[in-house]
Amino acid sequence: MTRRHLLIFMAALVAGLVWWSFVSPQTMVAPGPVIPGHATIANDCFACHTAFRGTSAAKCETCHTLDKIGITTSKGKPLPRKPGKTPFHGKLAQADCLACHSDHAGPLLVRSRTHEFDHSLLKPAAAQTCAACHSAPKTAVHEGLKGQCATCHNVQGWTPASFDHDRYFRLDGDHNVACTTCHVKNNFKRYTCYGCHEHSEARVIAEHHEEGIRKIEDCARCHRRGEGEEHGGEGHNDRKGDDD
Repeated sequence: MTRRHLLIFMAALVAGLVWWSFVSPQTMVAPGPVIPGHATIANDCFACHTAFRGTSAAKCETCHTLDKIGITTSKGKPLPRKPGKTPFHGKLAQADCLACHSDHAGPLLVRSRTHEFDHSLLKPAAAQTCAACHSAPKTAVHEGLKGQCATCHNVQGWTPASFDHDRYFRLDGDHNVACTTCHVKNNFKRYTCYGCHEHSEARVIAEHHEEGIRKIEDCARCHRRGEGEEHGGEGHNDRKGDDD
């Protein structure tokens, strides 16, 4: 191909691109198709974008006000289905729609990326009430718990939990065992020390009766760690006669 032919080809290519940009401008600039809900404004770029500034939450809120998301349509008509958890948008202290949402499909790398919710966007009161947005956990370890989720979890990751077992019993020495050794059938409301050979029921009863101790069901009341012969805590005076 001569230089003259190459120049003609390049000129034709540029002319074709210019012509196509006028015929179908959205094809030239859109990174991908819009969601079905935005189909009516698919060719109106400036419905969501500001020239030379991109998208903004203010543009989104012209149709989607935070306190109505999940309750009514952008036209103000009630949604036929239950709102679920989407009304939590009304608890946001500030709107940053693009932190979680992107309309166009975009390149594969963007489509496959999981958006993480920034909990700092929530109002302080809502940030302390996890159940306002999240369903209560159904696992056995959570049954009957009434404390704050933040005792064991944080907003950087639900798992792994950061439960501090040392607050109740230190798992040191030979006591660093599987949960089911002490919590039979994963019943975390109860525990037993009889799961270890060293702490057979008969042996525990015999040793404590020598000291005149009768209340032996709640070992952690006196023994707060596994090493040595230490004992103390609120139940260390539970000797014979103390329960009268």
